[in-house]
Amino acid sequence: MNNTRFATAIHIMTLLAESPQDWLTSEWMAGSININPVIVRKEIGILKEAGLIISRQGKVGGTQLAKSSDLITISDIYLAVKNTEVLGKRNNNPNPVCTVGRNINSHLNVLFGETDQLVLKFLGNKTLKEFTEQFT
Repeated sequence: MNNTRFATAIHIMTLLAESPQDWLTSEWMAGSININPVIVRKEIGILKEAGLIISRQGKVGGTQLAKSSDLITISDIYLAVKNTEVLGKRNNNPNPVCTVGRNINSHLNVLFGETDQLVLKFLGNKTLKEFTEQFT
């Protein structure tokens, strides 16, 4: 994942975990992250789809965690926003005549899969609550 989606999602989730009773607006969260509220709303949609947050619209609208922060793992958040393997993308068109080119992607599939499982295991041992406690 060579972008800031995970960092943005963790930032959103940490803000929500720090204020579990409040309905936080995308504008307010965007101010903390220092990004456009449209980007926050996009990530909120993805986190909502993953069942990690709930939202309501209107004057008293905003976003809250869908469950307690001690029940949400960092791997839950990672999986919600993950859009590529940890190590990046595979080669699209390696040379099939070359012995390395012919076999590289099958070997990369194994390597990428094993690496992703290690990351998920590591992040799965950390809760959002534990992460959030660093800020108090």
